[in-house]
Amino acid sequence: MLRRIIFPLVLFGVLVLALVFAALNPGVIDVDLGVVETRMQKSLALTLAFGAGWTFGLLCLAVVLFRMVLERRRLRKALRLAEAEVRTLRSLPPAHAD
Repeated sequence: MLRRIIFPLVLFGVLVLALVFAALNPGVIDVDLGVVETRMQKSLALTLAFGAGWTFGLLCLAVVLFRMVLERRRLRKALRLAEAEVRTLRSLPPAHAD
């Protein structure tokens, strides 16, 4: 219930901030991407740079989380093997039981 109210408000706030940002940064700049040179508004160029950085950050986060999942899986398997070995050793009679 609360999520249905807060999410649209946050989205609206971000939209208003983007509009204010665009209004405060009028003008056109030349953007040279190495292969292509283009002209675009300052606000659009900064927004695209922000979006590219955000996407790169999410990609890096996905790689780290994937590695953590693989490590967790490896540790769980090692734990299962160790627990099985402990059960096996506990079921054996002691060596000094003569």
